[in-house]
Amino acid sequence: MLGILVFILVLSILVLVHELGHFFVAKRAGILVEEFGFGIPPRIFGKKIGETIYSINLFPFGGFVRLHGENSEDEVKNVKRAFITQSKKVRTAIICAGVSMNFILAIFAFAAVYTFSGIPKDTGEVKIIEVQDAGPAKSSGFKAGDVIVEVGNVKVYTSDEFVSEVNKYLDSEASFLVKREDDNQNIALSAIPRKNPPKGEGALGVIVSNVDVYYPPVWQRPFLGIYFGFKEALFWTGIIISGLFSMIKGLAGGIVPKDVAGPVGIYALTSQAASLGIFYLINFVGVLSVNLAILNILPIPALDGGRLLFVFIESVVGKKVVPKVENFIHTVGMALLLLLLLAITFNDIKRLIEAGSIAKFLESVMQ
Repeated sequence: MLGILVFILVLSILVLVHELGHFFVAKRAGILVEEFGFGIPPRIFGKKIGETIYSINLFPFGGFVRLHGENSEDEVKNVKRAFITQSKKVRTAIICAGVSMNFILAIFAFAAVYTFSGIPKDTGEVKIIEVQDAGPAKSSGFKAGDVIVEVGNVKVYTSDEFVSEVNKYLDSEASFLVKREDDNQNIALSAIPRKNPPKGEGALGVIVSNVDVYYPPVWQRPFLGIYFGFKEALFWTGIIISGLFSMIKGLAGGIVPKDVAGPVGIYALTSQAASLGIFYLINFVGVLSVNLAILNILPIPALDGGRLLFVFIESVVGKKVVPKVENFIHTVGMALLLLLLLAITFNDIKRLIEAGSIAKFLESVMQ
C-alpha cells in the first residue's frame, strides 16, 4: 500500500506542477480560471474562492485547470477573459507554461540531490569503482580503487577514452598500467576484453568513473546544485529526445518499441526508486518530469503541443481553425492516447509475467 501511495504522490506532484503553470500564467493574463481541480472527476468536494472553484476529485491522479472559453466560442460569456479570444502570444505562453514548470521541477529535483549528496568533479583519472565477478578484470588481478593510467601504452583520462581504447583489443590481449590505491605504486597488468560480454557488463568486467563527489561550503551548494541540476535536466532532455527519434525510426521500419513503460511500469520503477532511498526517488521524479515536459510538447492532439500546433497553423494561415473542428480533433486524439495507454499497460503486465515478477508486483501493491 505504501508503494501505491508513493506512486500517487509522485504522479500528482508531476501533474499538479504542470497545471499550476497553466493556472498562474492564465491568472496573470487576466483569463477567468473556472476551476482548479486535484484529481480526475467526478468531483467529491469543491469550494469557490473568488471566481475559481477549487475541487477534490474521485481519482487521485494529478489535476486539471478549466479555463473560460477554452474549447469553443459558443461557451464564451466574457469575451475579454476567455482563453479562445486571447492573442496568439498569450495563448502560447499559457500552453507552454505547463511544460516550463515540469522542466523547472526537474532542475530543482536534481539540484536537491546534488546539494545534499555532493557535487560532481572531474578527477582526470579513470578509477575502478567495482570489479564484476567472473570477468576478465577479476581473473587478471584488477581491484576496486585501482586507477587506470594507460591502456596499450595510451594514457586515458576519462571513462569514454578508457572504453574506446579497451574496445580496440576485443578478444585479444591488452596491457594496462594501473596505479594501485593501497601503495600508490604503478603495476602492469594484462587482460583479454570480451567481444560479447554478458548483458549489463562491459568488455573488461569493471565499472569505472572519472568523476568524484566533493562537498563545497554549505552556502555554495544550492547554487552549484541548481547549475548541475540544469545540466542534468538538459542531459535527460537529450536522452529522451534521442530515444523518441529511435522509437519513431523503429516504428517506420515496422519495429514495435519494447522499452516504453505505462502506468504499471512507472509504478514498478517508482517503487524501486523509493526502496533505494529518498534521493533516488527525488532523482527519479526529475527524470519523469523531463519526460512529461517533452511528451507534452509533442504536436499530438489533446496534448499541449497539439494545441500549440493549432496556434502555429493560425499564424501561417492567418485565421483560426474552426473551434469545433479543433475540439473534435483533440477529443479524437485523447481517445487514441487512452487506447495507446491501455495497450502499453497490457504490455507492462505481459513483461512482468514473462519476467516472473508479477507475484512480487501484486505483493507490493497489497503491502
